[in-house]
Amino acid sequence: MEIWINPACSKCRSALTLLDAEGADYTVRRYLEDVPSEDEIRAVLGRLGLEPWDITRTGETVAKELGLKEWARDAASRDRWIAALAAHPKLIQRPIITADDGTAVVARTDEAVRDALSR
Repeated sequence: MEIWINPACSKCRSALTLLDAEGADYTVRRYLEDVPSEDEIRAVLGRLGLEPWDITRTGETVAKELGLKEWARDAASRDRWIAALAAHPKLIQRPIITADDGTAVVARTDEAVRDALSR
């Protein structure tokens, strides 16, 4: 299992604390430093069963600068969103846990972390 985190994020720290308490075997990816490629983002989206706009932090300053709230949310715009996430990883919702069964979850709650652990 891998968890994408921003160490400054309280939700990420909480997820790590719970993973440690459960004795989980996981790898940490500091995605702001080890930026995922567009292909990696596509793969995680497939595992999540979500679209790129579903994991985009639209309240971030860069999102406002890019005008993301105005971008179309359709198949034709999908690559544009993915390119924005790869170019500006701060836009990626966190933490994301890739579970051992090939799925993934956005682990913003203890319940979501436990869900990933149960897979």
